Amino acid sequence: MIIQTDETIDLETPTGTMRCHVFRPATEGKYSAVIFYSEIYQVTQPIRRLAAYIAGQGYIVLVPEVYHEYEPLGTVLAYDKEGTDRGNCLKFKKPVSAYDSDADAVIKWARTYTYCNGKIGTMGVCLGGHLALRAALNPDVLAAACFYATNVHDSTLGQGQSDDTIHRLDELKGETMFVWGRQDPHVPFEGRIKIQQALQAAGSTYEWHEFNAQHAFLRDEGPRYDSELFQICIGLVLRLFARRL
Repeated sequence: MIIQTDETIDLETPTGTMRCHVFRPATEGKYSAVIFYSEIYQVTQPIRRLAAYIAGQGYIVLVPEVYHEYEPLGTVLAYDKEGTDRGNCLKFKKPVSAYDSDADAVIKWARTYTYCNGKIGTMGVCLGGHLALRAALNPDVLAAACFYATNVHDSTLGQGQSDDTIHRLDELKGETMFVWGRQDPHVPFEGRIKIQQALQAAGSTYEWHEFNAQHAFLRDEGPRYDSELFQICIGLVLRLFARRL
């Protein structure tokens, strides 16, 4: 499916203007929307390529700039030490309430977008995996695909490093999917077990997948990329979205 990739929208949030990058089918019609949350580097080229891939399967993909309060609109952090340090700093500097109000703003806008059929899902990698899960606490979100979601197991997202995501999983109304790399040092075995136990206790509808892979194995840039696993995981995502969206 031919897509359009050059559209952006600037949404007003309680903490300032947030830019979202829009990827959508070029064909006229109504499509389900997927809010795709990036890793700590914002909307990099690997994130854009993955968003375009999902959009090409018949979805509107919205990629918000998660650090809009602290960086000029359009900022992309580099995959180097400086970019990593900045991204990690902002991950803990931003209040959790601001992540939540950002999600509310983009969900509200998506439901009124000309090309949207009103169905909303989320997807995310790394920091974005956590944000996709947290956004799914909104009852309008029907499905969430969360890849190697950081800081869920230890509740350290945001200012004060004391988020409550893992304690609110009983609020999930849609279906969630979790994908992990067993060799990912950011979410150890004990942390993964803690998340799964919380999902079980909450009675959540979820899928759980673990692979022999490193952190960021979906990123098609750098030494940890696993192209075969990428294909498997995208198939899982598309099946989830086909069921729910």
